[in-house]
Amino acid sequence: MSDIRLVGFDGDDTLWRSEDYYRSAEKRYEEIVGRYIDLHDAGTLRHLLEVERRNLKVFGYGAKGMVLSMIEAAIELTDGRIAARDLHQVIEIGRETLQHPVELIDGIREAVAAIAADWPVVLITKGDLFHQEQKIAASGLADLFPRIEIVSEKDPPTYARVLAEFGIDATQFVMVGNSLRSDIEPVVRLGGWGVHMPYPLTWAHEAEHGLAQAHPRVLTVEQAAQLPGAVRRIVEQVRNSA
Repeated sequence: MSDIRLVGFDGDDTLWRSEDYYRSAEKRYEEIVGRYIDLHDAGTLRHLLEVERRNLKVFGYGAKGMVLSMIEAAIELTDGRIAARDLHQVIEIGRETLQHPVELIDGIREAVAAIAADWPVVLITKGDLFHQEQKIAASGLADLFPRIEIVSEKDPPTYARVLAEFGIDATQFVMVGNSLRSDIEPVVRLGGWGVHMPYPLTWAHEAEHGLAQAHPRVLTVEQAAQLPGAVRRIVEQVRNSA
């Protein structure tokens, strides 16, 4: 009989807050670059996003890749005029972002524990290995996840690999996350299910996706307390359609 056999959880902005610190870093970056150029005319953050996108395959996701892209973008925008002391401040932005406190999303521990009581769970998070390991340890949630996957990208091949290692089909998998692009769309493309829990802040790169609105295999919740109920509804739907 078809059934849900695994529930996956995203990390950043699903289990703990993250994007707030990156937005703060961007504001500080603008302040530094604004000493040299007109921010409005330069489209500073748009330019930074372009640099970050072209560097993703080299630097990957996370604060380290962000700060390297900030340095490159600042040099480009200022035609190399930016002073070494200001570049050092950009490095400090990255250092502080890497050391930000880990603040759990309200009610998330209780929600994960409730789901884990009925279904196997896995944490699938992407980004810098060292930083993600630090955040997982600081979150106090590691004990809830028998298995943790830190990946460089969240795309259909990555999810397919993880599911193959669990020995299950995508139709038996539910992914919980805040990003439609990285957490939900790849799983749905494989035939799986998604529970979307939007976060108030979303990186522009993650906001872009090709998922149709109100997809039949995607449920949306507003808060962590609603996650167990959403998973149960998906389980009922799967069983009723078997």
